[in-house]
Amino acid sequence: MIDFWLATGLLLLIALSFLLIPILRERRVQREEDRTALNVALYQERVAELQAQQVEGVLSTEQMDSGRAEAARELLADTEGVAPARVSRLGKPLPLLAALLVPVLGLALYLHFGASDKVELTREFAQAPQSVEEMTRRLERAVAAQPDSAEGLYFLGRAYMAQDRAADAAKVFERTVKVAGRQPELLGQWAQAQYFADGKQWSPQVQALTDEALKIDPKEVTSLGLLGIAAFEGQRYQEAIDYWKRLLAQLPPDDNSRAALQGGIDRASEKLVASGGKVVEAPVVKGALLKVRVELAAALKAKVQPGDSVFIFARATQGPPAPLAAKRLTVADLPATVELGDSDAMMPQLKLSNFPEVQLVARISRAGQPTAGEWIGRSQPLASSTSAQQNLTIDSPDK
Repeated sequence: MIDFWLATGLLLLIALSFLLIPILRERRVQREEDRTALNVALYQERVAELQAQQVEGVLSTEQMDSGRAEAARELLADTEGVAPARVSRLGKPLPLLAALLVPVLGLALYLHFGASDKVELTREFAQAPQSVEEMTRRLERAVAAQPDSAEGLYFLGRAYMAQDRAADAAKVFERTVKVAGRQPELLGQWAQAQYFADGKQWSPQVQALTDEALKIDPKEVTSLGLLGIAAFEGQRYQEAIDYWKRLLAQLPPDDNSRAALQGGIDRASEKLVASGGKVVEAPVVKGALLKVRVELAAALKAKVQPGDSVFIFARATQGPPAPLAAKRLTVADLPATVELGDSDAMMPQLKLSNFPEVQLVARISRAGQPTAGEWIGRSQPLASSTSAQQNLTIDSPDK
């Protein structure tokens, strides 16, 4: 901040110069006026001496005139170059007062409307924190400076959780949800913080938050882990095993938390067996597979050509616009029955089974472009786990 304040001080000095220079110039003018007055007084005194000598008969009239002319030339030489007197309407007190108030007022306005706190925070975050407490203090100041920053709020909530300040974390995550929207990850973090803030007591609020998070994203990891913990604490060991196995399936093979999670599953299994129960293996969940029969409306048969491309795909009703699974046929192949599944995914991370609800679309494109065509057919939204065959008719202009 030192270089910042040095630059600020330099600017203030420049501003003050516009106010102080006129005052200094006025003093110089005053000194020149005083010197002129002295020269005039000397001239008058010289003329008086000449007149006295003429009266005494020492000087003749011609000598008197010559001496007066000489004194006048000396007066003119002494006063030559002196600027005319300036009349100041403001006076001296007002400029001096302004010179004092400008820096004070400027500093006050900057401290109120400026961003010195953000400048300082930027400098602090450029250096690694020495402790979790120091990072938390930085995040608190960052949130105070930018209260609508969802990122700052999120990291502050995580920092509070790392310090076992669950109640503070719950409040921060609630604010984060208001700023960023009801995203499943944020809902899961809020539910987890609220659960620990309530002394590990399951509440309707926590249940509602986890339900909402898993409805949006069935694989939301924080909610799955939290439900497993709550089930284990409530001695519902089979539920804990099921939730933790679902969570385990989402973790990468090299994730360090897999070992701890597997240990929790093993402990829940031991307690379930010790209490006289039996571990029930959850059924293997197969990837989504949709079966759809595509037909061409009779009114369009004369308007299309056999070689026109037909793109059949499924896309998420709430999610990325890109197709999740797609296949390509031609008009000559219609009517046709196709299957769309996880194996037809356009990208590995965008599988049908990752999205609870999808829409089926069939498009005819004479140019062979999957994103634009002449005719189209759409289905109503349906669950990606639907097993019954769907019927889709291409019958509308593609707008």
